[in-house]
Amino acid sequence: MEYKVGIEPDRVGVLIGKKGEIKRKIEEATNTKIEVNSKSGVVTIKGESLSDVLTAQNIIKAINYGFSPDKAFKLLDPDYNLHVIDVYNYLKKKDENNLRRVLGRIIGEKGKTRRILEETTNTDISIYRHYVAAIGLFDDILILDEAIRKLIMGLPHRVVYEYLYNARSMRRMGLGGW
Repeated sequence: MEYKVGIEPDRVGVLIGKKGEIKRKIEEATNTKIEVNSKSGVVTIKGESLSDVLTAQNIIKAINYGFSPDKAFKLLDPDYNLHVIDVYNYLKKKDENNLRRVLGRIIGEKGKTRRILEETTNTDISIYRHYVAAIGLFDDILILDEAIRKLIMGLPHRVVYEYLYNARSMRRMGLGGW
């Protein structure tokens, strides 16, 4: 089985790692063979098992969306998922200034909003170009996704934080979170 995925030129070095260390770790952990064409940005993943190939693909995608290899390796756990939001898809005005403003809302002053998002949902977040990517458990990602959509829509941070804290409380009581 063979699968191809693209990777940004500035992320190729992270994927390969020092002396090929990261690429080798992915191959060993997923029983796959990975070939990286650094000129075209095409990564070929070969393996016997669809599950192994898809796991390697998700780790590579996570690295491509700005995650460190350590955080991307959380995807070896089958309960963890990679979720990507293309912020451009939600903007009425698709220009650089509006994108920066919305990403700034998601990050918050001195990273406060991002930190609250990660802590209340037990997820890892990467903001890279016009993408917000998350690694976490499915239910946690659902809550995070809704919170990020609220921020993109322009709801006050206070409202989003309240939603997150309420969702977390409901999850702790075993009532879901949304």
